[in-house]
Amino acid sequence: MNRELQQFAVSSSSHFYSRFPKSFSLRKKVPWWYQILHPRSPFVAKWNVTFLYACLFALFLDPLYFYIPITGDKACMETDLVLGLLVTFSRTVADLFFLFHIILKFRTAFNSPTSFVYGRKELITDPGQIARRYIKHDFIIDLLATLPLPQIVIWVVIPATKNSNAAHVNHTLSLIVLIQFIPRCFQIFPLQRRILKTSGLIAKTALAGALYNLGFYMLASHVLGATWYVSSIQRQYECWRIMCKKEMNRTHSPSCDPSFLDCSTLVNNERQVWFRRTRVLTACDAFQDKNHFQFGMFADAFTDHVSSSRFFQKYFYCLWWGLKNLSSYGQNLKTSTYSGETLFSSFICIAGLILFAHLIGNMQNYLQSTTARLEEWRLKQKDTEEWMNHRQLPPELQERVRRFVQYKWLATRGVDEEAILKSLPVDLRRQIQRHLCLDIVRRVPFFGQMDDQLLDAICERLVSSLNTKGSYIVREGDPVKEMLFIIRGSIDSSTTDGGRSGFFNSITLKPGDFCGEELLTWALMPASSLNLPSSTRTVKTLSEVEAFALRAEDLKFVSSQFKRLHSKKLQHAFRYYSHQWRAWGASFIQAAWRRHRKRQLAMELLEKENLYYENVMELEDYEESGGGESSMGLEEDNASHGFGATFLASKFAANTKKGAVKKVTMIPDSSSLKMPKMFKPTMPDFSTFHED
Repeated sequence: MNRELQQFAVSSSSHFYSRFPKSFSLRKKVPWWYQILHPRSPFVAKWNVTFLYACLFALFLDPLYFYIPITGDKACMETDLVLGLLVTFSRTVADLFFLFHIILKFRTAFNSPTSFVYGRKELITDPGQIARRYIKHDFIIDLLATLPLPQIVIWVVIPATKNSNAAHVNHTLSLIVLIQFIPRCFQIFPLQRRILKTSGLIAKTALAGALYNLGFYMLASHVLGATWYVSSIQRQYECWRIMCKKEMNRTHSPSCDPSFLDCSTLVNNERQVWFRRTRVLTACDAFQDKNHFQFGMFADAFTDHVSSSRFFQKYFYCLWWGLKNLSSYGQNLKTSTYSGETLFSSFICIAGLILFAHLIGNMQNYLQSTTARLEEWRLKQKDTEEWMNHRQLPPELQERVRRFVQYKWLATRGVDEEAILKSLPVDLRRQIQRHLCLDIVRRVPFFGQMDDQLLDAICERLVSSLNTKGSYIVREGDPVKEMLFIIRGSIDSSTTDGGRSGFFNSITLKPGDFCGEELLTWALMPASSLNLPSSTRTVKTLSEVEAFALRAEDLKFVSSQFKRLHSKKLQHAFRYYSHQWRAWGASFIQAAWRRHRKRQLAMELLEKENLYYENVMELEDYEESGGGESSMGLEEDNASHGFGATFLASKFAANTKKGAVKKVTMIPDSSSLKMPKMFKPTMPDFSTFHED
């Protein structure tokens, strides 16, 4: 689409500049009134949506002209000038949108229905061809919808007409509004099709779509209520005119004059005298059932004093009347034998049936789209329950399956993320994966040493992984199929060094940690076998865990394609951050520390033994020199204090000669157990490629 718009811009600008002399500077910017717009450009798409709402607003304004005539208890009709001014001003503003729409369509290109370029319809950008096509097709309807006919009739034609009254204004205005209302309605349907063709939808959310269709139904009720009101006024005026015509042949003075039915003659003395004697009000009273004039379905406008009420009271009553009868298909209407009234009732019945079916159908579609995922999940949950009952799974397994299904729904809302990403272009998919995974991968210190290109390749191959609490991701000795990068939750990683007795190591992995580093060691081997590496640890979830997984084949592909993964710099990072290497290093340091403590103890015992022998030699020399009697007590004391040291020294010497190394433990009678040896982890071959 972007390439097509660029080509269109070049072609339209070249066509524009071809009409100017060669001295014309091509560096000047093209004025907007000379530009030819692409029918799928963002500006045209936004304008179509704006004009659609302007059309709906204009359709709402036009029926307000029907509320301008007012009747009261004086048997006369007048016009509401304040309401007329407000509606006229609003209508003029709406007409400006229609006028700009006509101008815009003269400057919008169109697709030729006959010629094709590269398998598509050719885009016509010539202003002359655009104008000729528009005038032949849609110009007449757009012009009729744009003309300010009600404003001209009210403020120009009727004031210039002699002997004009409120009845003439009402008849003429109603006819003009109804005639112009038809082309304005016809403008909406092709406009909706253009919006659907350009953007694919009118309402972005299900709620907006439901409200949009409900707005059409309320607009129909608004038009129906306004039409009922103006018809009621016309019906009452018709009754007054008939009764006035009958009184014109009577002998009493003054006789009825049709001008008396206009409220502008209220100050006339003859009219006041006639009003005190006339029987027009009593003969045209809707409360009386004995009169010969039948109001039929319009009687409610006078029995409820709608015609003499304020505007807002009158408007909401008429809106309720239209909504009630449109929803009930006019079943509660009590019509007379007047043909116009019968036709109007039939129109209400047919329009109510069509509009109500359209409203229910569209709203059902929009509202069902909000719960479609939920219903799909419920059906899947029901199928899972039936399958578990059919296979007679144990209750604890059934509970674990239910927890996983519910957790997956809460995490994804039934959206298949992998399917959505696979349907997108490669570049867009790479950008989305980079946005989702790059920060998480960089939290892993080992991958923080890599450049952006290598991280992009890793992020592109990461997939989402969900696990419930208490699940074993991998057990010690099982083949490792993927590396996990934790996003949320915690995992317990433990090892017994191949099941050796007396050894156990356990750590807790949190967000930002990873597990399955044996797979990285396997992938970095220059000649790795087809068999996957065995896990040296048992990995179990401590809570609900959300992570990204890098599968074995993807990691092997990345390691074979990117030589920088074999960098010498990664060797120290891998050893430092690998939990397997950390456990081995801790065990190695612990064994070295124990050897050091044993050597230190041996040296201390040797020093005490040498000191003892030195004291014994000194004592013997002293006895030989004649101090035997006086030193008997000292010899006994030294013998008693040195006996324990001599015993320990002799025992240590015996053990040293045999070469036996006893295990120092806090458990009594366990000196015969040997300290298990933890083997050094396999080191990846970083020597294949070197990097400074």
